[in-house]
Amino acid sequence: MRKIIAGAVVVVLSFFATLWATGSLTPTSTVAQPKLEQSPPLPPVTRTSIIVAPTSISLAAIRDALEAQTPRNFSNQTASPASDFLSKNEIGLSMARGPITVGGRADGLLLKVPVNGTLRVAGKLAEQAGKLTGAIGNLINQSVGQQAATLTNAALDQKADMRGDVAITARPQLTPQWRLEPNLSAQVTLDNNSVSVSGVKVSVAKEAKPLVDNVVDHEIKGLDARLRDNAFLENLARAQWQKMCRSVPLGGGNSGLPALWLELRPVRAFAAQPQIEPRNLIITMGVQAETRIVDKATTPTCPFPAELQIAPQPAPAQMRSVIAVPIDLPLASVSGLLEAQLKGHHFPASDGSPVDIQVLHASLAASGDRLLIALRVKASETKSWFGLGAEGNVYVWGRPELDAAKQIIRFKDVALSVESEAAFGLIGAAARAALPYLRDSLTGNAALDLKPILADARQKIGAALADFRQDNGSVRVDAVIQDLRLTGIEFDSKTLRLVTEATGTVRGQVNKLAGL
Repeated sequence: MRKIIAGAVVVVLSFFATLWATGSLTPTSTVAQPKLEQSPPLPPVTRTSIIVAPTSISLAAIRDALEAQTPRNFSNQTASPASDFLSKNEIGLSMARGPITVGGRADGLLLKVPVNGTLRVAGKLAEQAGKLTGAIGNLINQSVGQQAATLTNAALDQKADMRGDVAITARPQLTPQWRLEPNLSAQVTLDNNSVSVSGVKVSVAKEAKPLVDNVVDHEIKGLDARLRDNAFLENLARAQWQKMCRSVPLGGGNSGLPALWLELRPVRAFAAQPQIEPRNLIITMGVQAETRIVDKATTPTCPFPAELQIAPQPAPAQMRSVIAVPIDLPLASVSGLLEAQLKGHHFPASDGSPVDIQVLHASLAASGDRLLIALRVKASETKSWFGLGAEGNVYVWGRPELDAAKQIIRFKDVALSVESEAAFGLIGAAARAALPYLRDSLTGNAALDLKPILADARQKIGAALADFRQDNGSVRVDAVIQDLRLTGIEFDSKTLRLVTEATGTVRGQVNKLAGL
C-alpha cells in the first residue's frame, strides 16, 4: 500500500515538475488590446501670466538726490518798492539753506528746509514815511518833527538777519507716459523780527518774504520739471521687460520631461498710483505676459509699450506673480512614470483574496475622453499549496481627474476590459474572481504622482528668475518662485498636457536716485 501511495506522489510531482519546466504551470496570455478611439489633437496653447512687482523708493534716496541737486546758497534783489516806508531803494537777499528732511504721510511727501540769511536795505525812505515820521515828531516837538521830516531824502544802507523754514509738499502721480508727476507746492514761513530804519521799525519777514517766495518758486519749478522729465522709472521697467522677453528651458536630461522651453512674451504694463509710507514711496507695477510651451529655444519679439496703463491698487492677496506653465508630455513618457509607480505592486492588498496579482509592466494610451491602462500581471493562486500561477494582460479604463490637494492624477470610473477575463489559464476562475478586487484596488491606488516633474520645472523656472535679480547698490530686485502647482489636465491620443501655475514674488528697492 505504501508503495502505491509513494508511486502516486512521484507521478503527481513529476507531472507538476513537467508543467513547471515547460511553462504550462504559468501560462502566458496574449489577449489583444481593446480598440482605441482617436482623440483630436490638442490645440496650441497660450496662457496669460501676471507678474506684479511692488517697487519701494526709499525716502532717504529721494532726500539724498535732492541734497545733491539743490543749491545751498541763493540770492535775490529787487529795485521795486517793497513797502510804504521805502522808495528809490534796493532790497537784497542772501540766503543759505540747511539740510533737507523728507517725511511720508497719507496725503503726500513733506520736505522741510531751514533757511537763514541777510536782508540788506539800501535807498531812501518813502515820502509818506517821512511825512508820517514828521507828523509824529510835531506832536511831541516841532523842531523834532522838522528834523524827522528831513529824513525823507536820507540815504539808507542797513542789514538784518533773517531765519525761517520752507515746507514743500509733493503729491506724486504716475502718468501714462511713464513719468512721475511730482505736484509740488511750497509754503515759506519766516521769523517775525524787525529792523529799525531811521527810527522806523521795518518787518524783516514782510520785506524778505516776496524775495524768498521768488527764490523758492524758481527752484520748485525747476525741480518739478526735472522730476517730471526724469525717465528713471521707464528705464528700470525697460531693463526688466527685456529680461522677461525670453524662452526658459524646461525638462530634458533626467527630469522625466522632454526637452521643452517656456516662452515668456510680455504684452502689457500697468501700475497703481504711488502709496506713501513713513520710509518709502511704493509704486506697484505689473506686467501681463503670454506664455506657451515650445519644443526649441525662441527669441520672441516684445515691443516695449508706449503707454503705462494706470490701474487700481491691488489687494494684498494680489501682490504676487502667477506664471502659467502648460507642460506637454508624450504619453510614452507618462507610461514610464506609471510603470515606475505600479511595477511590483501586489493587488489586492487584503490577505483574504484567492489570488495575488502582481504588476509586471504598465503602459498608458488614450481613447476618446478616457485613458487605457495596460497591465502585464502575474496572478498566483493562494488557496492551495500548489500555488498555481499565470501571466496575462489586464486592460483598465479610467477617466483622469486632478486631485489638487495631493497634486496627483487619479482615475475615476475605473472599469476592466472584457478581454481581461480571458487572460488566465489554469487559474482562470480564481483570477476572474479576483478581478473585482483588482479594479477596486486600482480605483484607490492607481494614480500618477507628478511631483518629481513639478519639482524639476519649479527649479528651472526659479533658476531663470534668478536673472531678474539685481543688486548694484542703487537698485535691488528680488525674484523668488514659491510654488508650482498643477491646476488642470488635458490630453489627446499622443500627449498629456499638464496645466500648472508657478507663483512667486518680485520686489524692487531703489536706494539711490540719479539725475534729479
